Amino acid sequence: VKKVEQEYAEVRARHAGKQARTPWLSLAEARANRTPIDWEGYEPPAPRKPGLHVFDDYPLDEIAEYIDWTPFFKAWELTGSYPQILHDPVVGEQASCLLEDARKMLARILREGWLRARAVIGLFPANQVGFDDIQLFTDDTRKIPLLRLHHLRQQTRRPPGKPNQCLADFVAPLETGLHDWLGAFAVTAGIGIERHLARFEAEHDDYRAILLKALADRLAEAFAELMHARVRREFWGYAPDERLDNAALIREEYQGIRPAPGYPACPDHTEKALLWKLLDPVTNAGISLTESFAMVPTAAVSGWYFSHPQSRYFAVGKINRDQVEDYARRKGMPVETVEHWLAPNLGYTPGGEGRRATGGS
Repeated sequence: VKKVEQEYAEVRARHAGKQARTPWLSLAEARANRTPIDWEGYEPPAPRKPGLHVFDDYPLDEIAEYIDWTPFFKAWELTGSYPQILHDPVVGEQASCLLEDARKMLARILREGWLRARAVIGLFPANQVGFDDIQLFTDDTRKIPLLRLHHLRQQTRRPPGKPNQCLADFVAPLETGLHDWLGAFAVTAGIGIERHLARFEAEHDDYRAILLKALADRLAEAFAELMHARVRREFWGYAPDERLDNAALIREEYQGIRPAPGYPACPDHTEKALLWKLLDPVTNAGISLTESFAMVPTAAVSGWYFSHPQSRYFAVGKINRDQVEDYARRKGMPVETVEHWLAPNLGYTPGGEGRRATGGS
């Protein structure tokens, strides 16, 4: 027992030493180094079709055209990009057989209607407030607040010329007087999957069960890609002439981003509760949330739409105690609860004295 305690003490000491060496900025300093955007010469695009839009039983054959196969192979622990992986000297034969099985099952899914795809999207008046939050409004008069979304900012010292980014940077600040907008979405391609998984389980067919789950996940991601393209071209309409093939879409050669709560740019899963309040995906798309904010069906994708040309994906990374306390205050949530949900992002040890930001000294 003493040996284990000593090992834990050594781990804690190493962790504390690493924290002490981290070149922190205070939250105020990080905000001062936010993404530089010239709002003076910018006109936010107003959506052609604002508000909520619900899609029930979306055609799966249309969704299937947007499938990105590379992550499909990664799910089977086969590393390589599609289609090059099919000719890989080590895993090429295995990958080719797997793809053949997947295409056969996909054909049955489409032909026999194994799965249903549902979605809800929304486009709302929005402005950045308090540097790191985004205020949504009920209508474009912007007099009645709807919801306030909370975001986190990179807090370690960046190389010269590199900003400390936050997703709120990409929405026009309220004080500019600009009428900006934010989108939200929740899509699934997993409605009806349980019946078929139960059938495979009864047949002790683990392979086909895993194959179906992997295909449903790929269809959900494809649906998210398809809907984002339609938002850019039709619903928001800021890129009406965009014509990209699937390879270009996979490379994200378009304007705007669709970050998802729980992912590196917005790592707090609890913000999904606001997304669900906004879109009601339970009613509108058949997608519910568990207590741990996982989506059911699991073949689902949800997140936000940003339109600004400078909007980019990034990782928030480690954050310090001053930001966590500020974030907890903004969310009206106990610091301990925030620390629980943001545990992988904490740059200090909760409960200890931690290390308050002191300008990176």
